[in-house]
Amino acid sequence: MSFEERYAEYLGMIEPALGGYFGRKEGLPFDGLLESMDYSLTAGGKRLRPALVLEFCRVCGGDVEAALPVACAVEMLHTYSLIHDDLPCMDNDDLRRGKPTNHKVYGECTAVLAGDALQAEAFGTILRSELPAERRAACAEHLANAAGVDGICGGQFMDMLAEHPEDEAWLSDLQGRKTGSLLSAACAMGAAAAGAGEDRTELALRYGAALGAAFQIRDDMLDVLSTEAELGKPIGSDAEEGKLTFMSLYGEEKCAGMVEQLTQLAVELAGELGSDFLAQLAIRLSDRRN
Repeated sequence: MSFEERYAEYLGMIEPALGGYFGRKEGLPFDGLLESMDYSLTAGGKRLRPALVLEFCRVCGGDVEAALPVACAVEMLHTYSLIHDDLPCMDNDDLRRGKPTNHKVYGECTAVLAGDALQAEAFGTILRSELPAERRAACAEHLANAAGVDGICGGQFMDMLAEHPEDEAWLSDLQGRKTGSLLSAACAMGAAAAGAGEDRTELALRYGAALGAAFQIRDDMLDVLSTEAELGKPIGSDAEEGKLTFMSLYGEEKCAGMVEQLTQLAVELAGELGSDFLAQLAIRLSDRRN
């Protein structure tokens, strides 16, 4: 099966499943909250993280259909992080994936609650799945590690600091938490859903870390080189806010070289895992325009 065919297969599973979780249900006193959750969860995007869950489950010999709730849970948690990241108290963005951000449509209070509810529902979705109990627990632990102070929340706090060291080690730590942690968790959760052992789980985490680092550096490049129409969100905001980025540290040429090196590492790890899909995914993300 070609890369395009497998990705289309995964999207054909992920999109209908995501669309079935929330949405307005007339007569409920909190139907507006459900609508807000559904608005951001079904707003499109690459569905990179849930696709990683499904592919790692497949290459580790698991049941991809049984892992679908885990894949959806990752996207729920990712969506919560985007809703909160866009809030006026954080990055104060008006656009996400080419659409008005959640708080622009539903207001700040509802947006905060939508993010809170999506985070809770992510764990509930895993724990209510039909996977064996030990696999559910492993998936939930990987997701919790990525969501908390060692992951997204810690990284977001670091990102908001007015004063910080102007060096790569600090920036890599920040982005490894804010962006890389959930990508690595998605890979490890796919392996966990399949009941993989420590060796395969370690390969999953290493692949996710390499992919996440390359993804973030490319993101920093696109904030300078892309257009709002291509990216689906405002560009140039990092420079306007004086944020430390890989582009501000190194410039386009060195950043491109770093992306190439990290992508090559991801391709090598994909080879060890026996997945041409993972190799092709890393290559295609390395020169993306959005």
